[in-house]
Amino acid sequence: MPAGRTSFASPDEEREYVTNVKAELDRCETKAEVIEVWRKHYLALGHKKLGRLLLGRPLEEILKVRE
Repeated sequence: MPAGRTSFASPDEEREYVTNVKAELDRCETKAEVIEVWRKHYLALGHKKLGRLLLGRPLEEILKVRE
């Protein structure tokens, strides 16, 4: 995923990306690893979605479209 705020081509593409980021965060064992993942994906997802992933919120909640 390129740097910068990214618009995903489809909801499925976003779900796949977020799922992969969640897996990366789940594998982190140190603060430094979390920071590395955060910096890698911050511009694509934003701090709110990353924070929700870090706190363990359900993917459905994170990906819910605002109305």
